[in-house]
This record gives sequence, structure tokens and C-alpha cells, in this order.
Amino acid sequence: MKLAEKYSDRPAEELPLLFQRILQNVIRDYFRRHKVRAMWTTLMSSFSSGSDDENFDLLETLEVENESPYFENPATQLDRVKTLGMIEDALKELPARQREAFLLRYWEELDVADTASAMGCSEGSVKTHCSRAVHALAAKLAKKGVRL
Repeated sequence: MKLAEKYSDRPAEELPLLFQRILQNVIRDYFRRHKVRAMWTTLMSSFSSGSDDENFDLLETLEVENESPYFENPATQLDRVKTLGMIEDALKELPARQREAFLLRYWEELDVADTASAMGCSEGSVKTHCSRAVHALAAKLAKKGVRL
């Protein structure tokens, strides 16, 4: 589809090379995305309750206002609120562009193209900002004692 949409005006002899490049980039993006998601899954798995529940959602675990606060152990609730606070503080310490890219990509779940459009920059810049944000957050949270 990308070949037809963007390069339909090119001569026919250029199309095989363009197709090859598009295919390589899509494959590379897929594996990069998989690597980042796998890293976050591994890092955030320590927040899980230890069960093998496939419906486990980290964001639901870290919510400040739980729908049923009366059924939760107060110590667990306090730990969760503190952890969420440390994550929010670490996010505030990030440079603005890294924070924006991270929140759009991982919290709002926008893809690279939509994030780039929202930020007014290239897709490569979004990927760079996200990578730097992830590494900075991991380092800052480790310094604060959050084991990921």
C-alpha cells in the first residue's frame, strides 16, 4: 500500500528497489516495536500480583483511585500510591519532548506516525525521544528504589 500511495509516479524500474526498502523498514519497525514492548513487559512484570492472569493491566494496578478501595489492604494501597507518585515525579523530570513522546506513545497508545504528527516532528525523532525517555525513566526509578 505504501508503494502504491507514495511512489505511483515513479518509473517501473525503480519500484522493485523501493518495495524492498519499504519491506525492510516495516520489518525493522516491527522488531523494534516488539523489542520495546517486550522490555516494558519485563520491566513492569514485577508490579503484577504474581498470577499468570493475561488480563493484568499495570495502569489499573497503579490507579490512585480504586473502584473498590474497601477491599484492598491499606498497606498495598499505600505502596501503589507511592509507586505511582514516583513514576509521575520521574515523568516530570524528563525533558518536555521526551515526556510528550513517551506519554503519547505508551500511555495514549498512539503509533509512531500519529505521535510524529501530534508533535510536529519526524517519526525518527519520535523513536529517539521515546528511547531516551524509557532509559531515563528506568534509571530514575531504579535510583528511587523502584525495582522493575
